Amino acid sequence: MSPSRPAQGFLTVTVVARNQAERLEATLRKLGALVSPLVADYELVVVDNASDDHSVARLKELTGEGGHPNLQVYALTKQVDADTAAWVGLENALGDHVAVLDMEGDDAHFLPTMLQQTQKGADVVFATPRGHRGGSPIYRLAAAAFHWLYQRCNGVHLAREAPRYRMLSRRVIQFILQHPQPSLAYRHLPATGGFARVHVEVEAPAGRRQSEGLWAGCSRGIRLLIAGTAAPMRWVSGLSLTCALLNLVYSFYVIGVAFFKPDVAPGWITLSLQQSGMFFLLSLVLMMLGEYVAHLVGTTGSGPPYHVGQEFTSMRLTRRDRLNVERAQAELRPKPSAAHVA
Repeated sequence: MSPSRPAQGFLTVTVVARNQAERLEATLRKLGALVSPLVADYELVVVDNASDDHSVARLKELTGEGGHPNLQVYALTKQVDADTAAWVGLENALGDHVAVLDMEGDDAHFLPTMLQQTQKGADVVFATPRGHRGGSPIYRLAAAAFHWLYQRCNGVHLAREAPRYRMLSRRVIQFILQHPQPSLAYRHLPATGGFARVHVEVEAPAGRRQSEGLWAGCSRGIRLLIAGTAAPMRWVSGLSLTCALLNLVYSFYVIGVAFFKPDVAPGWITLSLQQSGMFFLLSLVLMMLGEYVAHLVGTTGSGPPYHVGQEFTSMRLTRRDRLNVERAQAELRPKPSAAHVA
């Protein structure tokens, strides 16, 4: 895409940052220099994920006079997972298309390729870095198990069909907003909503962010699995039915023992096996019910999954400067004389 002929429309680039105070200005200026020639207008939305350094103060400076143009900042009061933080930016974006990037990884070079696909009519563009495998072996094994389970339940392999790097159109975001839990549904809905989507492979960023911890990844995986499908509840029903069938089969076994094994100690074997087997299955059922109840309590009783504590907006807007220039040019044009009008 030639810089001399920028694409029509308004592009929003959302980045999530945490404890990046020292590199914020350089990264945003680099990103602005890359985006500005690509589109007619743009904005940068930074979501500060509850930094405990002076990132928020630095971002406030960057939105002041002499700071970075077209910058929107949303500072969260508590740290959330990467998908929820990215959704904060998407929910508040104004662009016709919104790209989701990572402040800690040098992934801005994805933008021209992704933007080209949107100009061809794609509503969703997914970018998959080639050959990247992050995290420890245990983390990768757990991630593989989660993706297999999620695909079995929801029909989508998130790593292949809905990777983290993406560009969404405005109507896709409006579609996600209709979901009761958009911050969770954002991860999988663009791949299942029937929109025109394209997958592109790009070179892996030079500075990749570190993978989240195993416990954090498992916690996020459970939330995604429960939010994306009702399959766990079907498992509860299936286990309950299995317990009923096993009890029925075991009843026939007890009757058989009573007829063919008269020398067995009265009631000891059957009672022991019945108690151990049934308590094991009931424990599994109660565990899954407990996960579901915990999820319902977390989504209905504890309020929204995030809270924006502070918001800042740039005092410099390039679209406002462009409007002022066009207005000044219009005022300088000679007005037609009365005789000419007559």
